[in-house]
Amino acid sequence: MIATGSRRALVLRFWKMASGFWRGPSRVKAWTLTVGLVAISLSQIAVQYRLNYWTRDIFNAVGEKDAGALVHQAWVLLPLIVLVVSLAVGAVFGRMTMQRNWRAWLVHQLVGRWVAHGHYYQLNLLKGDHQVPEGRITDDARTATDAPVDFAVGLFQSVVSGITFIGVLWFVGGALTLEIGSSVLRVPGYLVVFAVVYSILITLCMMYIARRFALVSESINQAEAEFRYGLTHVRENGESIALLGGESEERVGLLMAFKTVVERWRLYCHQHMRATVVSNTNYIIAPAIPIFLCMPKYLSGDMTLGDVTQAAAAFVQVQSAFNWLVDNYPRFADWMASARRVESLVAAIDQLEALEEPGGIGTIRHSQKEGIALRLLDLTVALDDGTVVISETDVLIRPSERVLIVGESGTGKSTLVRAIAGLWPWGSGEIATMKDACMFLMPQQPYMPLGSLRRAMTCPMPAGSVTDTELRNLMATTGLGHLVPRLDTLEPWHQVLSGGEKQRIAFVRLFLSQPDIVIMDEATSALDPDSQTLMMSLLADRLPDVAVISISHRPELAVFHDRQLRFEHRPGGSQLVSDITLPPSKRRLGNLRSRLGRLGGRAKHASEPPHTGTQRENATP
Repeated sequence: MIATGSRRALVLRFWKMASGFWRGPSRVKAWTLTVGLVAISLSQIAVQYRLNYWTRDIFNAVGEKDAGALVHQAWVLLPLIVLVVSLAVGAVFGRMTMQRNWRAWLVHQLVGRWVAHGHYYQLNLLKGDHQVPEGRITDDARTATDAPVDFAVGLFQSVVSGITFIGVLWFVGGALTLEIGSSVLRVPGYLVVFAVVYSILITLCMMYIARRFALVSESINQAEAEFRYGLTHVRENGESIALLGGESEERVGLLMAFKTVVERWRLYCHQHMRATVVSNTNYIIAPAIPIFLCMPKYLSGDMTLGDVTQAAAAFVQVQSAFNWLVDNYPRFADWMASARRVESLVAAIDQLEALEEPGGIGTIRHSQKEGIALRLLDLTVALDDGTVVISETDVLIRPSERVLIVGESGTGKSTLVRAIAGLWPWGSGEIATMKDACMFLMPQQPYMPLGSLRRAMTCPMPAGSVTDTELRNLMATTGLGHLVPRLDTLEPWHQVLSGGEKQRIAFVRLFLSQPDIVIMDEATSALDPDSQTLMMSLLADRLPDVAVISISHRPELAVFHDRQLRFEHRPGGSQLVSDITLPPSKRRLGNLRSRLGRLGGRAKHASEPPHTGTQRENATP
């Protein structure tokens, strides 16, 4: 749990960051809306002030049984009603427009920094209070910008109306004279004194009784976000869970997460009950206090019935102004929780950005050099806590060279790929790449974006940047011709396509991108041997000058590479134990070329039916 001092510091940091809405390019719109809300609020208070005097006049007319005055006051009320409604509508428009624009600004800031430089991935590797960032960017960012606008408008109106109606109370109530024995005690502005003292007492009671409100609210937000993430995780991994028969275990996990949610809401309920005791007591007592206070002067004839009702209404206005915190404490606690959760995410991103600064302590340096494809110079890859994964590796890979990286599982090969891609900053040494080189990474599970199959095929390039003919030819060549009729169909392709189809799509993207360096991390693991041969042979034929770095456990891939690097476990981190040149296998390559011809012809003319989410290609273990 975050310490109290740290929580306060996070709220202050949030204000410093979020107030950029009034300083940056959006400042004209922000200040226009702010001035408009201030003007509307002042107008509303002016109308309330007039209504207060209308209340006095109407009750005086009632007390005097003056029918003409009653009719006159009825006509006076009509324009006041129009003003009240019009200003209320304007206030809603201005307030919600401010909230919408401020939230849009904040979300643009958060999303821009979250998706930059792989931060969305690196946050999963970083320890800290920033879990489930999507919930912080959606729900928490909305609460963190909606509530302050309401608070600012409400607080401004409370201050101005408090000052305004204190004058009314002082003028209407006058002084209270008390005879105590032979002494006479005169209390000027006694209604104002009672209103201020009463409001301070109620506020202190609320602050004491609901002091843990913010902490409990923050724990609810975290529990709800984790429960929602668990449900999403089950949905996205539904096939694997079903095939494994893991429904019971997942049900237990989900119900445990939900049990935490229920428990947090139980604590929240108790806090709300305590706050309700104070607020409801206040709602009942506050309107009655000024009536009892005015009774002596009313009975003595110093105040009319209209004066009493005017004083009572003004007392409630002053008391409401001073008790703004009492009325808004639960929501204020929710806002503080959301503001801290948003700023916790920002603080984690700040930490990652600090690692990206040149010369950062405990980080890997990245550079560009001529005449090489890739150079690992005294490279050590570590975890964020300093634990070494790969230690002191020196490797030089030249352009057009094809290198196979092997080693048992857990030797850090995939972590090395992340470090080369710039996604893993922790460690030391240097990673140098070809100057101005285009690097293309092919993970074991290719990413399938939402939308059409065409968009999935061309990702990360825009779908319209590739001609239809070129895309169809590539699909036919890579064995995806059966999917051509569905190119513009919108489906959840990450569920519909088989693992082998996804990896073929990765090769389509590769041939469209025409990179200088290709890094393949088990990129053919879901393909059958013939399909793997076809893809690797197409890579050799279509991109002969590209440097290829492959990570694989399949020994048959060696024929497509010039060198083999082997990593093994060692105390203090995995180490490179061998760097050998692979002998050319002319006969085998000739057989592969022959097989490639047969497979290529078969792929172009095949019309196999589309795969479903339950169909999978055979994978060689």
